[in-house]
This record gives sequence, structure tokens and C-alpha cells, in this order.
Amino acid sequence: MFLDSYLLYGITIVLLLLSFFKDRKKTRMALKKGWKAFDNILPQFLVVILFVGVMLAVLDPQTISRLIGKGSGWVGVILAATVGSITLIPGFVAFPTAALILQAGAGYMQIGAFISTLMMVGVVTIPVEIKYFGRKMTLLRNFMAFLFSFFVAYVIGKVAG
Repeated sequence: MFLDSYLLYGITIVLLLLSFFKDRKKTRMALKKGWKAFDNILPQFLVVILFVGVMLAVLDPQTISRLIGKGSGWVGVILAATVGSITLIPGFVAFPTAALILQAGAGYMQIGAFISTLMMVGVVTIPVEIKYFGRKMTLLRNFMAFLFSFFVAYVIGKVAG
């Protein structure tokens, strides 16, 4: 795993140097834009990491396993899907978060439901979505996405569980 990281960093540095030698101005501008995007994302990222860290510190692996572990069955899937539906976490934070929760004792089905609802269901963003798509379409889309997350959980449970 560490070797892969070093390899990717090395490739990135080589490509960055190639870009820099080809067009310094564009490369500097791209680096500034990248830094600005990182700066905008960092507060969200830190809040989520802090939240997950506190959650993992407060809840021991046995509790996590009992609530959303493999043995929790469909009740754990429903709990994970509900939490995923009301949580607003960007995708680039969701997957490392899911890995941490999985290592702490969560089940694959439960994590599948959590991630799929996190990405597809937006309880927090419903007011904005209603404004653009209408109430009926928004509720239908969120409901269908919520149901689909159980299908995703089932498939992941069969494949990985």
C-alpha cells in the first residue's frame, strides 16, 4: 500500500515537472486553482474527520458492531441507510470514512447502504432540490434512491459478505 502511494506521488511529481517545463504560467495557475479548491474543501473535510474520530472514540468496536455490524442484519442496514440519508458528506470524504467504520466493526451490507444513501439521498438538500425539480419529483427521486440502497446493500452482502 505504501509502495503504491510513493509510486503515485512520483508519477504526479514527474507530470507536474513536465507541465511546468511546457507552460510555466498555466502550471502555476492550475496549482493556484488546485490550492483554492483544497482550501475550500478543507473545512468540510476536517469537520467530518473530527466527527468520525469522536464517534470512533466514543463508540467502541463492539457497539459499532452491534449497531451496524454483520450481525445487526437488516435492522443495521436500515439504521445505516437512515444515517446516510440525513448526513451531508462529500464523496471524497465518504469512502475513507466508510473504511474507518468498516475497520471498527461495521458490516459490508450496512456500509453499502450507508454509502449509497449518502451519495444518492439528500434529506438535508431537499429544500433546494424542491425549488428546482418540484416537490413530487424530489420526493420520488429520494424515495427511489433510498429503496435502491437496500438493493445495493443486498448485492454487496452477497458479493463481499
